[in-house]
Amino acid sequence: MRKLPLSDKSLLNAVDEMDRGLIDANLGGNTAEDKVYKKRVPFPGQGKRGGTRTIVATNKGGRWFFLYGFEKNDKENITTNELARLRDTAADWLAAPDAALDKAMTCGELEEIDNERQ
Repeated sequence: MRKLPLSDKSLLNAVDEMDRGLIDANLGGNTAEDKVYKKRVPFPGQGKRGGTRTIVATNKGGRWFFLYGFEKNDKENITTNELARLRDTAADWLAAPDAALDKAMTCGELEEIDNERQ
């Protein structure tokens, strides 16, 4: 995700839309609460059609993880094997205690989206 030119504002807007039910595809999850979604996110100054497809994990309890992003020009969709790995990753992050998330952010494995950083 870090390689894609997406702003925090675009990602926050995508979370807001998904929270309101505007989801491009429900890709399931490993439990009833944990879900993996596909969501189009626009590049700055462009529309969603030319933007990025993102894979997002959430339990809708305040945790949203952008796990993977790709441009449609580079890749049409994710494979079944990729989806299985992303679901497992989603389950791990969604179940992680706050201390583990803090550590992952400190070492650069995760990056928090900042509402103030646009």
